[in-house]
Amino acid sequence: MARKAAVLGSPVDHSLSPVLHRAAFEALGLDWTYESIECSEEALPGLVSGFGPEWAGLSVTMPGKRAALALAAQVTPRARLAGAANTLIPVEAGWRADCTDVDGVVGALRAAAGFTIAAGPAVILGAGGTTQAALVGLAELGVRQVRLVVRDPARAREALACAERLHLAVTVVTWAEAAPAKLVDGCSVLISTVPTEAVEPWVTDLAEAPSVLDVIYHPWPTPLAAAAEKAGNPVATGLDMLLHQAFGQSELFTGRPAPREAMRSALRRATGNVLPLPLG
Repeated sequence: MARKAAVLGSPVDHSLSPVLHRAAFEALGLDWTYESIECSEEALPGLVSGFGPEWAGLSVTMPGKRAALALAAQVTPRARLAGAANTLIPVEAGWRADCTDVDGVVGALRAAAGFTIAAGPAVILGAGGTTQAALVGLAELGVRQVRLVVRDPARAREALACAERLHLAVTVVTWAEAAPAKLVDGCSVLISTVPTEAVEPWVTDLAEAPSVLDVIYHPWPTPLAAAAEKAGNPVATGLDMLLHQAFGQSELFTGRPAPREAMRSALRRATGNVLPLPLG
């Protein structure tokens, strides 16, 4: 039986997941297919319930990650902690939900941002969906304290609930009251999940963080990345995150070690060789 996999989301045409997973299947000698399927959050449960035994797994991008978690018969601990799932794997009872976005954060920080030891708090700018995976990844790396910068503390409820599940101590700071130099003073890492224009006035101070992850990667370099590189501090990007989360997904789909170099090379070609995408 020919096996298949896909990425579900909306919009999904821009997704680079097909590039990564087709490269993995080819390198592993698997005659499998991988497609992109436009799918809203509301439509996801019905669509997935109709999939047959030929499916090896699903990548789930926005806005379906919570729906993927909710429909699963089994949920991994890290997906439960993050409150979202980007991966669905078929099991006898239905689907198992996982969150390899955590692998993406951890891998990007270690391989590209030079993160080695949690010597101080982490600073996270923004409290969207990426933040929860970042919190789980930071906890895995040994971070115990987080400074969370948001426009409206009411919008940080899900991130704060995630931090509570992880037993992380969180200080919430609003953009209006934040002092950038104090934010990064003594920190281990800065993760920015917000648009470029939100941080542009602050980049000189924020770039003093010893490790930086800017989830924006197009156009590159971002002002934050350029300032960090000028300050001599390593920078990881959302493209690094995408690569490292795909390694975990590939292994869940195929049951075999991910062909990391082949996947990295395919992603570099697809994005114009702009970023080095180190493997660590």
